[in-house]
Amino acid sequence: MLAGLKFAVHRTIPSPVLNAYHFVLAILAALIYGFPSRDIVVVGVTGTKGKSSTIEFLNAIFEAAGWKTALASSIRFKIGEKSRPNLLRMTMAGRFALQRFLSKAGHAKCNIAFLEMTSEGARQHRHRGISLNALIFTNLAPEHIESHGSLEAYANAKFELGKQLARSRKRPRYMVANADDTQSPRYLTLPIEHALPFSLGAAGPFSTSESGGSFRFEKTDIQISQPGEFSLRNALAAATLARAMGIEIEAIARGLANVKNIPGRAERIEAGQDFIVVVDYAHTPDSLQAIYDAYPGHRRICVLGSTGGGRDMWKRPVMGSIADATCDHVILTNEDPYDEDPKTIVEGLARGMTKQVPEIIMDRRVAIRAALSLGKAGDAIIITGKGTDPCICGPRGSKNPWSDAGVAREEIQALRTATASETR
Repeated sequence: MLAGLKFAVHRTIPSPVLNAYHFVLAILAALIYGFPSRDIVVVGVTGTKGKSSTIEFLNAIFEAAGWKTALASSIRFKIGEKSRPNLLRMTMAGRFALQRFLSKAGHAKCNIAFLEMTSEGARQHRHRGISLNALIFTNLAPEHIESHGSLEAYANAKFELGKQLARSRKRPRYMVANADDTQSPRYLTLPIEHALPFSLGAAGPFSTSESGGSFRFEKTDIQISQPGEFSLRNALAAATLARAMGIEIEAIARGLANVKNIPGRAERIEAGQDFIVVVDYAHTPDSLQAIYDAYPGHRRICVLGSTGGGRDMWKRPVMGSIADATCDHVILTNEDPYDEDPKTIVEGLARGMTKQVPEIIMDRRVAIRAALSLGKAGDAIIITGKGTDPCICGPRGSKNPWSDAGVAREEIQALRTATASETR
């Protein structure tokens, strides 16, 4: 209810007034905490996809090199050895939360902080008052179109983070951008000391499998444990910045190899079953296709919804079509309906399906249970949309505690227990 009230109030405030309010609040937060970003190396990561994974790769590399690190992402908050899950359902924390985080990181004697940064955060000036040393741009794909008004407006909002790096008084500064993305030239032509493109095509020979992948970086073979080309790109982005900042190749390779499982990002659930179970955040058409393509040669049983009722309705039939063409069995379920009828959301997904009739199970736990019950040796059960989201958001601001990974483990155990009882 409070969220709805806040939204209604914002709708009544003229845009220039609201913009000034957000700006003043950001500067006030930085003033209160004494502009803590000036005293620590700060690396921002932005893009439609891959931000959280790239930050995990960066963190592992710099830890392997002996740096004391901090990070704030949609997965977790970490300062030194202390880490806790992000339960806010905000990819980029609010202004006061971010400045407080950076202040704590500085007091804990961290050398470097990694921040996941978003277009919505930039619209609300959450990046203001943060002095960046570096920014990584991973990619841009259609997302948040209703919120921003157009793809161009979304791209421009995200580019404000590049401008923030250009405004930074820190030296030297590093801009790392995915050269395979059409938006990269505008980032790489910013007036920055070090403009660093990266491209998977230039990191060959590279290979991927369901258990990981490898790529060539400065004459060294780098191994990672995450599947798919998207994981290689995220790791390559992290390696590119780390090397430019003076991290040795050996530490880069060791750090990337240390990342065994990223929560909610192609996360393998191992609970004694003889088939693959994966939980992934995929919430755009291309990220959904990428996670499905990471498991070729398997019978794919796919559980999906459509993140965020009332927004990005265009992608529902597109995602349904991808599941229809790629998965052997599709179960559509509830995800985060907010104030929209969840059945309407699922119907939008189903409209994109012409090859098969999806199974519709609105209770997400029951849907996951049904998918797991179909699993046989060699199958891949792929559960997408929520990742590490800690709740299901319903009408009038309601939030029901949730964990795709936790529920999957519970249901696998229940199935194994039931099977063991039947064989006695």
